[in-house]
Amino acid sequence: MVSRLQRRIALRRKLHILRTLTCSNPGKRRSIIADAILHIYKLKLKLEKIKRELSIIDAIKREHLSLLKQVQYLPKVKVEKTGKGFLVKVICQKGGDNLVPILEVFEEMGLVVLHAKVSCNFYFGMEAIVVSEEEEQDGLDVKNVTQAVVEAIVRHVEGADRSIKVPVVN
Repeated sequence: MVSRLQRRIALRRKLHILRTLTCSNPGKRRSIIADAILHIYKLKLKLEKIKRELSIIDAIKREHLSLLKQVQYLPKVKVEKTGKGFLVKVICQKGGDNLVPILEVFEEMGLVVLHAKVSCNFYFGMEAIVVSEEEEQDGLDVKNVTQAVVEAIVRHVEGADRSIKVPVVN
């Protein structure tokens, strides 16, 4: 008889805990258990919703990291017209030999470097004054020089690391 009484007390205690967890008011056992099952089902749905949102956030994070990795390879090129020539300023990620492709582009465009400063401490930086070999600068303007330098650096980066797809900035 004592064990039956203990079981009944334990069952009432468990039902009371279920009632408080599920915020259920009914006094009948069936109603309390049905509310508990409904509460568990709602929690399961909430968990599935959170998992979906987490997977979406994870996909967005991976996409942003991929874009960030691509952006860090994009050079910052600023070209200004100065008298007979151009002042070219380049900043991009350190690594590889970025100077050679830039000088090759200048040579292809018929530009001569009068003065240049290059730094490779924390990033690649270059500031150069270039002028045209010919008196007439046919088709040379700030936009053309900028685009040519950007494309040269991007081609050089792509050649060094084929796994990274770097978009060309227009």
